[in-house]
Amino acid sequence: MDFKNANELLTLCEEKNLPVSEVMRIREIELGETSAEIVNEKMTRVLEIMKDAAFSPIKQPVKSMGGLIGGEARKLSLHAQEKKGLCGDLLQKAITYAMATLETNASMGLIVASPTAGSAGIVPGLMLAMQEHYHFSDEKIIQALFNASAIGYLAMRNATVAGAVGGCQAEVGVASAMAASAAVELMGGTPRECTFAASTVLMNMLGLVCDPVGGLVEYPCQNRNAAGVANAIIAAEMALAGIPQLIPLDEMIQTMFTVGKKLPAELRETAMGGCATTPSACEACHMCS
Repeated sequence: MDFKNANELLTLCEEKNLPVSEVMRIREIELGETSAEIVNEKMTRVLEIMKDAAFSPIKQPVKSMGGLIGGEARKLSLHAQEKKGLCGDLLQKAITYAMATLETNASMGLIVASPTAGSAGIVPGLMLAMQEHYHFSDEKIIQALFNASAIGYLAMRNATVAGAVGGCQAEVGVASAMAASAAVELMGGTPRECTFAASTVLMNMLGLVCDPVGGLVEYPCQNRNAAGVANAIIAAEMALAGIPQLIPLDEMIQTMFTVGKKLPAELRETAMGGCATTPSACEACHMCS
């Protein structure tokens, strides 16, 4: 059940009549030479950590280590409770949980790097929002996380998920692709539609730079997790509506990697360009010369 690219993944899904999530789950069992129980227990623990990281900052906001973020998720939650929100229920919850997870990470809390710490809010943000909005069971969400893992695996195997290598498109972009694919499967989409959604996200976030203020995974990372969730929802909606993607996922992953390598070093997690070097950012972090 191993696969090296999205095309091979889709072939397995078609031959075995299985969703992306199940192919990935079986792959983990076989290649890890372990049992289904152990694999399921590990993913159950992943979901537990995701929930705590997303919910805790809303109840008890904590300032980040760098002092740049803290309390944003609670403000979003209160804004929604006051019925002042512009977004619908699903998107509002998703961006709140995504931003909350980044607050947990920036205050040295426990998170799941999915696929990285800087993009850790996107997958749980959307999955937990969908669970509340559509009343999915934990079992359904856990299965969807295997789907997201398959997309993350493909990006790591064939490109990168490191901002220092490929910019934020490799972190937030891939995380959003993972979330979009998982969302499509949750809503009954086909494996091919899952790859359409993932490819659409990478296309829409192509070229996104990594420019953390003060070199810290706080700002603008937190805001980009919120934007990534929105991108994932848009791409999933398009795929579920039957809109195909002209560029296959394998080609888009390679394109993302190529574009990332062409980004100047200043825009790849060095804090020497982009948002990180604006006057206001330098004043806030006191680390710029």
